[in-house]
Amino acid sequence: MAATDHRPGTAPHPPDTGEGSVLDRAHRALSLGTVSVVLLIAFEATAVGTAMPVAARELDGIPLYAFAFSAYFTTSLFAMVLSGQWSDRSGPLAPLATGISAFGAGLLLSGTAGAMWVFILGRAVQGLGGGLVIVALYVVVSRAYAERLRPAIMAAFAASWVVPSVVGPLIAGTVTERLGWRWVFAGIPVLVVLPLALALPAIRRTAAGPADPAAPAPFDRRRIRLALAISLGAGLVQYAGQELRPLSALFALAGAALLVPAALGLLPAGTFRVARGLPSVVLLRGIAAGSFIAAESFIPLMLVTQRGLSPTTAGLSLAVGGVTWAFGSWLQSRPRVEPYRERLVVLGMLLVAAAILAAPSVLIPSVPVWTVAVAWGFGCLGMGLVIASTSVLLLKLSAPHEAGTNSAALQISDGLSNVLLLTVGGAAFAALGGRLLADAHPSATAAASASHPAAFAAVFLPMAAVALVGSWVATRLRTPSGR
Repeated sequence: MAATDHRPGTAPHPPDTGEGSVLDRAHRALSLGTVSVVLLIAFEATAVGTAMPVAARELDGIPLYAFAFSAYFTTSLFAMVLSGQWSDRSGPLAPLATGISAFGAGLLLSGTAGAMWVFILGRAVQGLGGGLVIVALYVVVSRAYAERLRPAIMAAFAASWVVPSVVGPLIAGTVTERLGWRWVFAGIPVLVVLPLALALPAIRRTAAGPADPAAPAPFDRRRIRLALAISLGAGLVQYAGQELRPLSALFALAGAALLVPAALGLLPAGTFRVARGLPSVVLLRGIAAGSFIAAESFIPLMLVTQRGLSPTTAGLSLAVGGVTWAFGSWLQSRPRVEPYRERLVVLGMLLVAAAILAAPSVLIPSVPVWTVAVAWGFGCLGMGLVIASTSVLLLKLSAPHEAGTNSAALQISDGLSNVLLLTVGGAAFAALGGRLLADAHPSATAAASASHPAAFAAVFLPMAAVALVGSWVATRLRTPSGR
């Protein structure tokens, strides 16, 4: 039941007068603050990935390199569930402030680390912060923006990734070469000040407190236990995929034994039956994110090892995707397309599937290399349509007191599918001739130049099939009532 108390900071859904925008006087400070938070996360993701190989070498931690990424992922899964519970019970202000602070603390810990395990611990603290922040942001959008304005703020979040994705690696590379990798990690926490100064006062005014002050949501300890299980299970599966030894099968089985019941308990009932409405929205988010990221991770590697491009040129071939992704997010925010949102998502998934299918065509020497850039531009356009729309639909289908829990489920589906499909793709790649190297770039999953072209096809073709399944799931996003 929606709250009846409409004091500032307690109304779960602000009244929609049909006027205004995300930058009007009532929303300007909040919009700028939350977009600043997303900018911080985006810049960290692009900059830290550039500096991390150098950090691992200097800390004599190349054998532990992959754990610097899995530590972030596994702790963020737990934090997502915690943030959902915390936000539903007390409002998003505290988890967001705690998350931003932990994010900065983790960066400082990694930046001052004298050993690789301390560095990995810092990444784990970052993951806790990142998981708390992303779910709390969704609850802020649910509380502070009328339904009509949510597509626009989601589009702004997507646009916030464009500049960091282009300049982040360049800035980080320059700082790493001139000053050292530690300055990348130690310098980013300075950026925490701006989001804190802009976002928190505005959130306190518009979205603080529980959805229903008269009956706060209960704290579900069972979900916290399931969150621990899914985090540990994901870590075991990642370890099994990285090691690729006979003993790894035991780790994979143990991980699956933890993941399956935890996922069933944390995701909405009916998710794996593709039930209409919220369950299909959550499932589609995982299908879209997992298939796209798993395929994209191998594109720079394919261009470097099979077509002889430099790493910089290979990375730039994907730069146009940031622009088209933002355009897709903007397109779904137009009021005129709202009645056709489901069809727009179906189109988006078809674009993603086509892009993944077209990318390995450059394995044929006569196919121009720029084919990948064009195809991936259309794929990112599709992802802009799908990711923003699933976020909008999730909040539309969520009761005010369930916004945090459901937002956590959406992010878990996203993150869990990433690790599972990347693990499957990496195993298939290695089995068909791809060689795993510990010091490869994290976005490329690593291989030697001797990798057989079939190894790349073994990644892209299954991911295209997964995306095609997603285009069917996209037809089940609305319930029979039209919501």
